[in-house]
Amino acid sequence: MRLRKRALTSTMTALLAGAMILTGCAGGTGGKTASEGAKEPEKTETPTTESKYVVGQDPLDFTLYGHYDWYTMPPWGGDDASKYIKENMKVNVTPIQSGGNAAQKFNTMIASNSLPDIIWMDRGSDVEKLRQAGLLVPYDEYLDKYPNLKEWLGEAGINMLRSEDGKLYQFPNWYSSQPYGNAGYVVNKKIYTELGSPKLETTDDLYKYLVMVKEKYPNVVPFDPHLAKDGQGLDILYTAFAENAQSRWIGIRGVPQGDKLTSIFTDPIFRESMQYSAKLFREKLMSQDAMTQTADQVKEKMNTGRVAVYASASPTENAMNAHPLLTANDPEAGYFMIWPIHKEGLDKNKIFPGTYTQLGWNVSVITKSAKDPEALFAFLDWYTSPEGQRIQMWGPEGKYWQGLEDDGLTPKFTEQYTTDAEGLAKLQATTTNIQWTGNTIYVDQAKAKFESTLPEEKRNWSTRWQHEITWKTQSNATEFINLDPMPDSEEGIIRQRVEDIYLEARAKALYAKDDAEVTSVLDKAEADAQTAGYAKLLEFKTQRWQENLKKMEGN
Repeated sequence: MRLRKRALTSTMTALLAGAMILTGCAGGTGGKTASEGAKEPEKTETPTTESKYVVGQDPLDFTLYGHYDWYTMPPWGGDDASKYIKENMKVNVTPIQSGGNAAQKFNTMIASNSLPDIIWMDRGSDVEKLRQAGLLVPYDEYLDKYPNLKEWLGEAGINMLRSEDGKLYQFPNWYSSQPYGNAGYVVNKKIYTELGSPKLETTDDLYKYLVMVKEKYPNVVPFDPHLAKDGQGLDILYTAFAENAQSRWIGIRGVPQGDKLTSIFTDPIFRESMQYSAKLFREKLMSQDAMTQTADQVKEKMNTGRVAVYASASPTENAMNAHPLLTANDPEAGYFMIWPIHKEGLDKNKIFPGTYTQLGWNVSVITKSAKDPEALFAFLDWYTSPEGQRIQMWGPEGKYWQGLEDDGLTPKFTEQYTTDAEGLAKLQATTTNIQWTGNTIYVDQAKAKFESTLPEEKRNWSTRWQHEITWKTQSNATEFINLDPMPDSEEGIIRQRVEDIYLEARAKALYAKDDAEVTSVLDKAEADAQTAGYAKLLEFKTQRWQENLKKMEGN
């Protein structure tokens, strides 16, 4: 990363709270002028301001590693958004790829002391591993200087992100103080219409519908749960069997009962949902390669209309790209979303297939390998600003937006925003993998405000269903973040054992020949987990959970 030139100046007296665009602070002149005649002019004092890094003023070149097996960063400059940032903001990002084995890559970089400048990763143990080793740069001294994160996330959210030493090392992605998310069910419109548009609300309805699909469309997958090996559609189905159930509970391997977290294996909701999932799989109503298929394989099936019902943590990503491809050839084709499926007798308005947290999804950390960490923070803060978000979401000014509304924040969308839906979807499909500091509130409010003025047929596919369904059906799971212990601690070792037991049990349960076998598999998993120390792990996570609740209450 190239170092910038920075003037030596003194501390600035005030910052404009709410500045959306990072700008340089210019010094002014002051003091008294000379009187007429013989008096020497008094020396003027030039009040100075604290030096700030201005994104776009000098070249900024850094390396970034996405700490996920699945993540491959797209070529920087290969799309309109990053090309604009590269050419006009003078920012160049060199990717460090995981090569499909993130854990090995991560450990190798640490061992060889060859960390990238920025790591994009999940909150939790790996972040703490880096922090405890003294490899991360704290952000605290930059927060007032570069105010976008502080303004849009707020003090409470920042405090939730702080590490045990009280310092902030993590820059969040897709943070928000309001519901957001895409989890839910997508339905193939053409197949649904041809089958008579039957009621599709309960788990019984869904089963009957999938049977119909299988009988009439032998080359179509009735139900695709995306990447079942990662939970995905199976976790979505879990939430159908109880009011206010959270898929997040499966993720933390603990179910709240009162003020304690209890075993996922003995949870009656989990058991019933696994019996239902196993039934779908056994009767070939679910994708038979659900545990092994790749994201590209799912995408190909969606693009060719060979899926009747699709459920995942973010089905809108594939569906919004596939929809215009199908409708281009057949206006009656495409996809739509349905209100979340629920078990008969439950209140449909208390079913939440997805969760959101105020802290969003993952985080960016700056390592001490960075030569100029302040420049990197300034970039991340600009990237999360309305200006940075506009470019990432809708490209440079001129094509999908031109100018701003009176509030100075909301873009004025052009006619191409609606007439070139396919082009916009293609842009966003690429930029979604370079959106490291997503500002959910800004993006959602900007597009929802505009979309609400359009007729239904002209609305952006994803935005329409977010506004009508998904944002209304995600529950707040902020209280359940950061529950995992350090990997090398006693609880961390137990966690890994329990994790292995869980993954094996879920796969075996899915392949079970009947409900009794599902129960037997989960009974054995419970016994094995308890032998591995599961109770101690749940006690640890319960304590962390209760600490979170106190933080959220301001204590």
